[in-house]
Amino acid sequence: MLTTDPIRLTETGPGVIRELHAAQVATLITRPDLVRLSPATGGRWRIAGNQKVGLIRLGREEGAVELHIRPKLGISRLLFLLTYASGDPWHDRPVTASAADDLLPAMADAYARAARRTLESGVLHGYRATDEDLPVVRGRIRTADQMRRTGLPLPVAVRYDDFTADIAENRILLAALHRLERLPGVTTSNRHLMRHLAGRLSGVATLRPGAPLPTWSPTRLNARYVPVLRLAELVLTDRSLTPQGAASVVSDGFVLDLPGVFESFLAAALGEALTTHQVRCAAQESHHRLDLGARIRIRPDLVLYRAGSALTVLDAKYRDLGTAPPATEHMYQLVSYCAALGLAHGHLVYAAGQGGPPTPYTIRDAGITVSAHALDLSRPPAEILTSVANLAQHVTSAPNLS
Repeated sequence: MLTTDPIRLTETGPGVIRELHAAQVATLITRPDLVRLSPATGGRWRIAGNQKVGLIRLGREEGAVELHIRPKLGISRLLFLLTYASGDPWHDRPVTASAADDLLPAMADAYARAARRTLESGVLHGYRATDEDLPVVRGRIRTADQMRRTGLPLPVAVRYDDFTADIAENRILLAALHRLERLPGVTTSNRHLMRHLAGRLSGVATLRPGAPLPTWSPTRLNARYVPVLRLAELVLTDRSLTPQGAASVVSDGFVLDLPGVFESFLAAALGEALTTHQVRCAAQESHHRLDLGARIRIRPDLVLYRAGSALTVLDAKYRDLGTAPPATEHMYQLVSYCAALGLAHGHLVYAAGQGGPPTPYTIRDAGITVSAHALDLSRPPAEILTSVANLAQHVTSAPNLS
């Protein structure tokens, strides 16, 4: 029987086998970032996770597919990783029974709480430049536009700064409220709360589906909005990935990229732990030092600096290290980073493994040593942060850093 019910699977593993309509196969093929699709016996299809979690609805009519992808990590632990970088960590708050069972209700609960705390202090206003044609002069005349006109001088082309709530921060906050409120699985109480909070953002424009999110940057004025905006960007991650055009596949939902979540957590937690070592942690910097012509770009996950000089480089891997050596491609990648930056020591940091001290691998004839570390993300938050502190101690005391 063809699949019409939601397809439920975990982020990785063998996946599930389903009979799919040809249009559903075509829909899933358009999103290889979400799932891996392969033929199975009896004309059926194997659908496996691809390190993404969440709920997403794709396509229409015969091609419609609803995916429910669960994380292997406990929900409360994943929320801790998600919210740590926002400066509003989850680990010191209770988790409701419904939130503990599924990611979407938990994320909705976390976001609704954060939005309520933010708006309790009032709605943020700011100045926004507006271009209008008015019968009177307001602000500055748009001289070039006005001079192109013929005939009567009215209306006047003007630009003025309007003090309004319709700013990027509130548009993003509102868009995430609307998205979560309409998804299945969100508790009734949280739906009511999000509708109430959306009502407080009267006059804020609704973002057009598929349009890029407006840009914003942390400032002294919007500091209290930063935690909720970080969560909102996670909720809205899949918006900008929605294909456009006549042949596009309509998509809606909430999707998290787990390698990105792990990398963001590691950057925030390690950066904080490194402050006591007078070391700065830079994430996703571009470098052009690999080839003599400086034509090849590399983007290491994390580069550590002391007094402006690179100390070491780290690469985050959302994989289980196990007991075997790191994958060959992981070693190649980190060795190239070390060579480009002129470093004798680099570090691979995995999201799971057997624990214990890091294992060093000295690369023959290269003068480079790679150490493999494993963080146990299933441990309580305090223990995870202790492991990160130990990692900070190790990477700053490696031989090439002394």
